[in-house]
Amino acid sequence: MVESMYGLVIIIFFGIFIISQAIRILREYERGVIFRLGRLIDTKGPGLIFLIPIIDKIVKVSLRTVPMDVPPQDIITRDNVSVKVNAVAYFRVMDANRAIVAVEDYIYATSQICQTTLRSVLGQVELDDLLSNREKINQELQNIIDSQTEPWGVKVSIVEVKNVDLPQEMQRAIARQAEAERERRAKVIHADGEVQASERINQAAQTLAQSPVGIQLRYLQTLVEVASERNSTTIFPVPIDLFKPFIEGFKNAAQK
Repeated sequence: MVESMYGLVIIIFFGIFIISQAIRILREYERGVIFRLGRLIDTKGPGLIFLIPIIDKIVKVSLRTVPMDVPPQDIITRDNVSVKVNAVAYFRVMDANRAIVAVEDYIYATSQICQTTLRSVLGQVELDDLLSNREKINQELQNIIDSQTEPWGVKVSIVEVKNVDLPQEMQRAIARQAEAERERRAKVIHADGEVQASERINQAAQTLAQSPVGIQLRYLQTLVEVASERNSTTIFPVPIDLFKPFIEGFKNAAQK
């Protein structure tokens, strides 16, 4: 009786073990790559999956997008500037079979491809392009990395350069360059203002020359403006026409 009870318990535990090995439940974002006696059979999931115990082996693969931080890379740009650049890449598995069979570790392999591509591509651009044309560089990196990971069933959707660390000497040089550029723009704007002001003054002089009364009114307006400032300076406008006879007399005397 006791031996039969022990045998029943062993059978129950063996049955539980068989069931646990034969049944798998995969989430919506998971796929199971099935190997039967070492040979690739199929990809199953999501949901409930039945396996042949001991004979079938399953490898789970997540289809969710994976954000991967690319470590900082020491790069020498095309114009011989040493910088340290890091980036971030987003990728996901499109073909679970190839991701398991074609490469040993698709996450590690994608990381290495991102690092080497980052160094090779950024080494061919100048510093100014690296700082200003980020969108173009990101697109080029994404295309190159995606073409290399495509045989593994991995799709690289986004590659973004996050940070560019410049040496202190280069930062000071860029700051001086930016300051000089701002000074140049300020001088150009000031010169343009002087040109426009001279043109307006010339137009005003031509208009006043055609109307002597207008000149007198302008004198009076100037007096009002000066008086409104409440200072002790008094200005009396003297028409130049009053001195015209004396000036002509001096000129005639000089000619004689």
